[in-house]
Amino acid sequence: MQRAFKVTLIPNHNQSVLINKTIGCARFVYNRFLAIRKELYSTEQKTLNYNACSQQLTLLKKELAWLKIVDKFALQNSLKNLEIAYKNFFADLKKAKKKKSVGFPKFKKKYGCKQSYKTNFTNGNIQIIENRLKLPKLGWVKFHKSEQITGKLVNVTVTLTSSGSYTASILCETEIEKYPQATQNIGLDLGIKSYLVTSSGEVVDNPKYYQSQKRKLRKAHKKLARSAKGSKNRVKAKIKLARIYQCITNLRDDFLHKLSTRLIKENSIICIEDLRVANMMRNHKLALSLNDASWSKFVTMLEYKALWHDRIVQKVGTFYPSSQTCNHCGFINPLVKELKLREWSCPSCSSYNLRDHNAALNILGEGLRIFTAAVGMPDAINACGELVNPEVIQVEIVEAGITRLMVV
Repeated sequence: MQRAFKVTLIPNHNQSVLINKTIGCARFVYNRFLAIRKELYSTEQKTLNYNACSQQLTLLKKELAWLKIVDKFALQNSLKNLEIAYKNFFADLKKAKKKKSVGFPKFKKKYGCKQSYKTNFTNGNIQIIENRLKLPKLGWVKFHKSEQITGKLVNVTVTLTSSGSYTASILCETEIEKYPQATQNIGLDLGIKSYLVTSSGEVVDNPKYYQSQKRKLRKAHKKLARSAKGSKNRVKAKIKLARIYQCITNLRDDFLHKLSTRLIKENSIICIEDLRVANMMRNHKLALSLNDASWSKFVTMLEYKALWHDRIVQKVGTFYPSSQTCNHCGFINPLVKELKLREWSCPSCSSYNLRDHNAALNILGEGLRIFTAAVGMPDAINACGELVNPEVIQVEIVEAGITRLMVV
């Protein structure tokens, strides 16, 4: 299984200059061959594939000697990225009926887009010893070591962040030590006031890192707006602002990683609602809070960690009335559509329900029902929404080779 280890590099001055040159050359090659392909198609109705572009790149290196200074794999991968961009555009164009989501390849700008390049492992050109990383042309570069990097090296992507720091994403073929088998199942109801409420009654508070750093952001934005364009103070203000945003991202990612890891470690089946976050973001009153919560990133973490450790993330339909349904009798109360109503008593069975906890219980029951029906064991769930024999279900999962089920 492939896993990426992200580290922060500590290059010296010469290495920083060479990294910047490599990123610039990779961008130049991408834009150059994109222009060639567009011109060739407009004049002769023909196109160039990766092999033809690679041959022209060899000839271009003889004309432009400065292309030989940088890593050759960075230039080749730039051509591969261009080829992938073309294939994705035409593949999406065939599938799209209403409108296409993948646009035509665009020219890369020097500023305002991701500044990175990728190099491949071959013949020991990339090595790792303790807190040092050997890269082609760069030599040995120190980095901040936070965890042990294990496995067979595949490639390394070096990125220049907007805050001025350098990061390396090291992709390795590695064996992941799986967590012990768990029999507990859980339902999650995501929210804004509290980040999530579980079917067991646990409430995880929303840290709201963006809101906590709002004062610093306002001050940094004001300083950037008042600085003169083209001045050194403006560059410093941009870097300072980017570092605040980077700090918010790091705090949020740390929270999401710890929470998702704990849930995966403790539970076998995690039932969660399939939320359409993009549609919810259209509400300007909730957009900022939804963006700060990063539900999509959290669900993505749950999904890939579930694949690593043989867990199941079962999604429940978007329009399932989890909050309106009483988890005791199944009565649907239309009055609960109002978000202000946080507690309610069921008119049918008179049971008292907390909105979020009730939704988590319903999501768990519906998720297990969908899962058992998909596995072919519809009778393996009792009236309380619990698996009758979790060990049998685990055996069925292993035999069927099922690691994840997603219901849209």
